[in-house]
Amino acid sequence: MRSFTVGRAFGIPIKLDLTFLLILPIFAWIIGSQVGQWVDILNLLWGIDLQNGTLTAGPMPWILGAVSAIGLFAGVVLHELGHSLVAMRYGFPINSITLWIFGGIAQLTDQPEDWRQELAIAIAGPAVSIALGVVSYVFALFLIPNGFPTARFIFGYLALMNLVLAAFNLLPGFPMDGGRVLRALLARNRSFADATRTAAEVGKMFAVLLGLFGLLQFNIILIGIAFFIYIGATSEAQQTVMSTAFRDVRVRDVMTSTTDLDVVSPDTSIADLFETMFRQRHTGYPVLDDGRLVGMITLEDAREVPQVERDAYRVEDVMTTDLKTIPAAGDAISAFEKLQQHGIGRLLVIDADGELAGIISRTDLLTAFDIIQKSGRMEEVTPVEKPSQ
Repeated sequence: MRSFTVGRAFGIPIKLDLTFLLILPIFAWIIGSQVGQWVDILNLLWGIDLQNGTLTAGPMPWILGAVSAIGLFAGVVLHELGHSLVAMRYGFPINSITLWIFGGIAQLTDQPEDWRQELAIAIAGPAVSIALGVVSYVFALFLIPNGFPTARFIFGYLALMNLVLAAFNLLPGFPMDGGRVLRALLARNRSFADATRTAAEVGKMFAVLLGLFGLLQFNIILIGIAFFIYIGATSEAQQTVMSTAFRDVRVRDVMTSTTDLDVVSPDTSIADLFETMFRQRHTGYPVLDDGRLVGMITLEDAREVPQVERDAYRVEDVMTTDLKTIPAAGDAISAFEKLQQHGIGRLLVIDADGELAGIISRTDLLTAFDIIQKSGRMEEVTPVEKPSQ
């Protein structure tokens, strides 16, 4: 997501995605245009005894809408901090908390596979939202005098919305909090990968139902949330299955080693490079100068040179020197994640001495994954409990 950092809490960067800047004024406008309806709802639910006159006069509805929207998203940040602090307690650092069009995301550096840890992390967010709802309710009904109807409205609204946020997040829409609670409970007596697949299927069914409901209500936000849940459930299920398949598999086990590796020299012409690519059916080559790794050349790099100039240009003129590498002893799944992160097709593999050991491509990994699945080597192992820190 395109985002920028606006602050830190407990050492965690708090970021705003550009889509958040779009949705915040929309929420403020929706709340402000419905202040009269919210007054009736809050009076009915909380018995708060608000009067429409003061709250709906002049610019007051838009002020209430803006403040309530900001308070609502502040609650979302605290919700994500709840997840984050518990995750950090178990030794999982948090990259960032990002507010975007559908709420907030706490980005963990790793995925807990012990069901107790995941259960605690998953319920921490809704627990914070429930606590915020209760505190806001107490302020609205007991601590704020009747002479401050605007403050009572805001806290009454936030009390209701935080409780709704907690309830909605606990629905079994994996990868939402409720889906993660479901996966944690399933993982008590089955493998993490199997629990993930089941939770993901439930999540996708929930997403379809939510999307249909959104269509019937002409609610674009619900349709967007349903799409996000469906894609998230599918993606995380695939990632978990791949992680299980590559358990204990190292980069050196699936890479193409230097003994079988085709390389080019810096002074190779681009025309000759194209001929080599055509003969060998490769689209990327390490560039070695007297045995020393100096760059990487791909089909995309070479295509930048106009056809009439390819005899004059050399590999060293267009090769990439910002090399993406991975240790030979690294995890195979880490190589896949790095390829995804950088949007590239191959990584250079470096041995313990810093020398080129080989190359690993997306095709290498997918072929190895296919073989592991079909050979029956992929075992469903219940993860060993990680000690708390």
